[in-house]
Amino acid sequence: MKLVAGLGNPGGKYEGTRHNIGFMVVRCLGERCGVSLKKNGYQGVYGVGRCAGQEVSLLLPQTYMNLSGASVGSACKSLGVAPGDLIVVHDDIDLPFGALKIRCGGGHGGHNGIRNIREVLGTGDFVRIKVGVGRPGGGDIADYVLSAFSGAERKVLENVLVNAAMAVEAVLEKGATWAMNEFNNRDATI
Repeated sequence: MKLVAGLGNPGGKYEGTRHNIGFMVVRCLGERCGVSLKKNGYQGVYGVGRCAGQEVSLLLPQTYMNLSGASVGSACKSLGVAPGDLIVVHDDIDLPFGALKIRCGGGHGGHNGIRNIREVLGTGDFVRIKVGVGRPGGGDIADYVLSAFSGAERKVLENVLVNAAMAVEAVLEKGATWAMNEFNNRDATI
């Protein structure tokens, strides 16, 4: 069993914001694989099925971003998923909009959701799929990530979501190293 967790904030207020791109990617992945995210559990919404030849649980934590570890940790424990079988999809302001970066292990890079997951699991040894949302030219970063995508970004957002979902499928099917070589630094807007 593999666990794919998309990070974001619950509720209509946060729908379509940069910080919720992890939710959007995992929903897209669910659609591609025919896995419905309608079950409630693990302090989140989840679905179970097959994706890229693997048995998977897709999870959208409903604990708010900064407490994502409560949901992810609960799912890992209940499902018997080791950190090496966990894939977390999240926004990254240090990557330009539409850039993808797959990483195994490492620090939290200032991302509070990743920080909390690391604290709960006691390790950072899981796969991350970082989806670039860009950095604001000025102003507050929190306001920026909680804002909606621009009109120009929305025009290519579906491409970004599909490419990021394909990156998750590549990790599941061929492993993280192969997926890194294929997807890292790819412009996912095209």
